[in-house]
Amino acid sequence: MLTIDSLTVGYTATPVLNKVSLQVKPGQLVAVVGPNGAGKSTLFKTISGVLTPMAGSVFFEGKDIASIPAARRPHLGIAHVPEGRQVFPSLTVLENLELGASTEAGRLHWKTNLDKILDWLPRLAERRDQLAGTLSGGEQQMLAIGRGLASAPKLLMLDEPSMGLSPVMADFIFERLTQIRRETQLTMLLVEQRVAEAIESADFGYVLEAGSVVLQGTHEVLSQNDRVRQAYLGM
Repeated sequence: MLTIDSLTVGYTATPVLNKVSLQVKPGQLVAVVGPNGAGKSTLFKTISGVLTPMAGSVFFEGKDIASIPAARRPHLGIAHVPEGRQVFPSLTVLENLELGASTEAGRLHWKTNLDKILDWLPRLAERRDQLAGTLSGGEQQMLAIGRGLASAPKLLMLDEPSMGLSPVMADFIFERLTQIRRETQLTMLLVEQRVAEAIESADFGYVLEAGSVVLQGTHEVLSQNDRVRQAYLGM
């Protein structure tokens, strides 16, 4: 579904990502882990079209999407749940979800998707008429995920969904993502600071350090790798 080949990206002449290659197959959950500053969010911004590559390619469903502007990429089926949630605080929960459903597929499946989202994330149903800015951090994260799902995506990209959340709320978010994937077979690309949970949840994972992929493999391979165990799993 998503193929990235030798991707080099930077905000200045110095690249943040250097010849990064990865693949996400349909139905997979692929995790990208690594320390702060490794380039994980830069990777997502490039896939979303916010940043333009210096070199390399991004293919989605076999099509090079380099020339497709960021505003059009959600219509291809790419949903980006950004780091820091970034909900619209002056709009209600329902209005935020409606904005997520502005894609062609989102509008077509709006009513069905809304019922599913409110079932998966019942706190949003309780607060559907509440302003997003008055929600707790965990509720805003649920809303950001719900807004991504409302677009009826083929690929859901989740950038640090547990950031700033209590362990209990982070566990809830992971449980819901697991449930959503189990029920829909939705393809997911996950960047996450909770490395153990990310690797355990993933079909395949990549370790990104200083802008380069230094390790890759299934969750069994990564969880047994001495470097990963020492650096990220505290073992």
